[in-house]
Amino acid sequence: MCYAPFGVCSVRRLLADREFALYFFARQCAIAAFGIESAAIAWQIYLLRHSAFDLGLIGLLLFVPALALALPAGYLADRFDRETVAALGSASEMVALLVFVALSLSHSRSLAAYFAAVFFIGSIHALGVAAERSLLTNIVAPGSFVRATALSQSANQVVTVFAPALAGVLLSINTTAAFGCAAALYGMGSLGFAVLRPAPMRDEERPTWRSSLEGICYVWRHKIVLGAISLDLFAVLFGGAVALLPVYATQVLHVGPTGFGALRAASGAGAAIVAAAIARRPLRRRLGPTLFWCVAGFGLATIAFGVSKSFWLSLLALALAGGFDMVSMVIRNVLVQLGTPNAMRGRVSSIENVFIGASNELGAFESGTVAAWIGAEASVVAGGVGTLIVIALWAWWFPRLRGYDAPQG
Repeated sequence: MCYAPFGVCSVRRLLADREFALYFFARQCAIAAFGIESAAIAWQIYLLRHSAFDLGLIGLLLFVPALALALPAGYLADRFDRETVAALGSASEMVALLVFVALSLSHSRSLAAYFAAVFFIGSIHALGVAAERSLLTNIVAPGSFVRATALSQSANQVVTVFAPALAGVLLSINTTAAFGCAAALYGMGSLGFAVLRPAPMRDEERPTWRSSLEGICYVWRHKIVLGAISLDLFAVLFGGAVALLPVYATQVLHVGPTGFGALRAASGAGAAIVAAAIARRPLRRRLGPTLFWCVAGFGLATIAFGVSKSFWLSLLALALAGGFDMVSMVIRNVLVQLGTPNAMRGRVSSIENVFIGASNELGAFESGTVAAWIGAEASVVAGGVGTLIVIALWAWWFPRLRGYDAPQG
């Protein structure tokens, strides 16, 4: 018998379930593809003009479709089979990466062509991510959801470590190899999602177009949900150091493409360590205060990275930021997913994606724009300070979030 809170036997039981195993495989393929894709796109576009503002434009081109398509994405996730939407999304991202392969092979230096491909990727990602995030609740029983989330997040972060590191190695060869590898992984992920057979939604749960706005209304009415996802929005918005890593790799730390890959992987490494710890000893009490302290830690680690001139200290600061962010991510996921009725999860997830997923892109735009004015290092430090200010404001505005605890059972 396994007595550990999240021992080997628990992992085996989860992975022995066909649907969870398929979801787990497809999800890891998609995350690995995204990690390689993100690093390769940033590196390729930065090399064209060595402009921090161009890095910011990547974020803007990803944010706009995420905002514009939030409601349609939520409708798709709740109206149609979520595994089908997720499979089509991964297949479409594979096609978009093949466009990058063609641009790279042709040695194109057209910013317009690259930016058009980035916008297409942002649109596809925006339409598919709500379905992908909502799938797990249709695959595992409610009593296993926290453990399944912890295992999935732990594996996600391990992949998040290796994917950017692999991207750095591939980029040291050429960008075509990186884009091609990401495309192949998206293809495998699409196949995994396509053969899933999760518990079907009941017809009465499926929304109409008129009900698409209910996700916004639900989040607005439930202030604890609003507080959790908006806290992450503004913390990531101001703490967008990752977007400027090509600048740090080439102009501040002088570590080249392999060092760039290591910097991209560092936050994932910190997050993976913390996710593994949470999987073994799940968070059970005082989740609200823990959320606020970890977001504060994220802000302080961002400031440390901003002032660092040492490659190893920079890696440590990014790893700490990733670890703090993982704790807040797990708490938010439990709060939002288990606190939302199944029939609403797709629409709420689409709103969450605007607040959280899109905050990375909007934060990248903010960081790139500010860096173009005052420099990359000053931009990162200012962002970390901004995160600390946000924490103080949210602690005052959302008192119920400060006292939030984990659901029992």
